[in-house]
Amino acid sequence: MSAKLMYEAPISVPFPSSGILGRLGLGEPEFESAMNEALAVAEKELQDCVHDAPDPRIAALTGHLAAAGGKRLRPLLVLLGAEFGDPWRDGVGRAAVIAELVHLSSLHHDDVMDGAATRHGVASANARWGDRTAVLGGDWLLARAARLAAALVPGAIELNARTAARLVSGQLGELTGPADGEDPVAHYFRVAEGKTAALMAMCLGLGALQSGAPAPHVAALTEYGEQLGIAFQIADDLLDLDSPATLTGKPQGMDLLAGVDSLPVLLARAGDDAADAELRALLSDGSPVRPADHRRALELFRRSPATAEAEALLRGRLARARACLAGLPPLPARTALTALCDYVARGTA
Repeated sequence: MSAKLMYEAPISVPFPSSGILGRLGLGEPEFESAMNEALAVAEKELQDCVHDAPDPRIAALTGHLAAAGGKRLRPLLVLLGAEFGDPWRDGVGRAAVIAELVHLSSLHHDDVMDGAATRHGVASANARWGDRTAVLGGDWLLARAARLAAALVPGAIELNARTAARLVSGQLGELTGPADGEDPVAHYFRVAEGKTAALMAMCLGLGALQSGAPAPHVAALTEYGEQLGIAFQIADDLLDLDSPATLTGKPQGMDLLAGVDSLPVLLARAGDDAADAELRALLSDGSPVRPADHRRALELFRRSPATAEAEALLRGRLARARACLAGLPPLPARTALTALCDYVARGTA
């Protein structure tokens, strides 16, 4: 462990009521209040969990990103899934903590792979302590999640392990790129299923499973999470091209400069529409867009058929997610999950 890894005391970060839940416009004040109270309890347990390592240097490392905050979407999804069973059942709050631990672990590994300098407005773990230490911190968080999952209902530890494997598979797929002869767009969706959808599916499924929800509800919520996760990835790609840094927290078109094969890029490169000829020329060799061409590429994407196609694919995934909710009881949680689809759609409108 690096000598620079200094101990930091735990920092209490209450879940903000102005987070995603507060922006869904549910009109259900009692339900929102109950959700925020449950999230605050889970947040306290999360902070205790990441700072209880026997070595204070490990506690500093694993608590770094947790203390920086974040949307806490994944714990919220766990709690929403639990509403379809007994949300007061023992272990539901712990399941929410597990979801965020797995997410934080993936952020450690993502930032190392991407060479990211910041995360949630603070220095990334790799920027502060180096790549090797950051990877070990992510590993510790994943192990901590597995230990907690072992105390939940049967099936929880297997779901946690399967999700971890899918996350790794998605990361490997992104790192290695499409196999020889593989369609790049199909590869994109395979990566998205592992990197993003797997964890969201786990969140809804784990919450429902731990609360004792009926098996058909668990299956429907899990599939909803799959579709929502892919929609989130497409939306993130579109937001990178069309949203200011004040909204996304990163410079507009950063993926273009980094050479990321986002969905609009892949669709533009594979298309044959004459309207995209100039854009295809800028993207043809698969290299990052040159800084001199960056602004022009953004302009072309705003009216590109490829962007319209990506938006249509986003709407399709959101429609699939909404369809998964049709057989669930008409609870405020179902209203929230429907509104979450609308929230994603609004963000890219």
